Amino acid sequence: MPASSRATSVRATSGRAPKLDAVAAAAVDVARAALVDEVGEEQVGEHLGARAEGDRVVTHVFTTTLPGYRGWHWSVTVARAPRQKKVTVDEVVLLPGDDAIVSPDWTPYKDRVRSGDMSPGDMLPPEEDDPRLAPAWFVGDDAVDAEIDPTSVRPVAAEVGLGRNEVLSLFGRDAAAQRWYDGERGPDTPMAQQAPGRCRTCGFMVWLSPPLGTLFGVCANAMANDDGSVVSFDHGCGAHSEARVKQPSRGVSAPVHDTVTVDDVSDVEPV
Repeated sequence: MPASSRATSVRATSGRAPKLDAVAAAAVDVARAALVDEVGEEQVGEHLGARAEGDRVVTHVFTTTLPGYRGWHWSVTVARAPRQKKVTVDEVVLLPGDDAIVSPDWTPYKDRVRSGDMSPGDMLPPEEDDPRLAPAWFVGDDAVDAEIDPTSVRPVAAEVGLGRNEVLSLFGRDAAAQRWYDGERGPDTPMAQQAPGRCRTCGFMVWLSPPLGTLFGVCANAMANDDGSVVSFDHGCGAHSEARVKQPSRGVSAPVHDTVTVDDVSDVEPV
């Protein structure tokens, strides 16, 4: 047989569906006995059928009577060796069906925490090698650089506690800027869309230092919803410093010609 024909024959054989082994499929009592021995007879229901898992490997399915496990079933897998009539039990597992009630996919704790979830006394340390942080000696510390010479004084400043070990990295800065801009104090909120002016032109806005200060400031209006919060320059609210309430105009009413009342003209002197 040519090599190409042999390869085609091997692929066709390996891709075929497994045939249900008659001996393993008939071993319902063996599968039930193993299941009862494992979980107890009171938790095992009727036999629902069998399916082939491979050559001479069959899984028997039984209903479960466990409270709270509606739609689940017991699966008992049995197998036999070639030219053997006796089957052995491979595994016993409880599996969900198509309409079973299952728990949602696991979400790591660090991905479930949201702003505002922390309570007094809670600890939420950053991860190892957190990309939002970088060593202060690598990117600088704005709180210290303005007062000291980083090339000569920074090591001494760190020893006496004047500097910080870590500061916001470029990734952390950009992530914060995007989060703030897309949040409730960005330009796309209903409050900002109805505002009489933008935060950039408001007298109550305290500007931040660059680079975040090129796009954000802090609201200092005690009467505004965003007081004490970081706002984008193109955010806005009704408490803008230049907001004015338009007074209704009070014009003179048009004259009315009275055609009902009789005018007394007896005392009117002729001209």
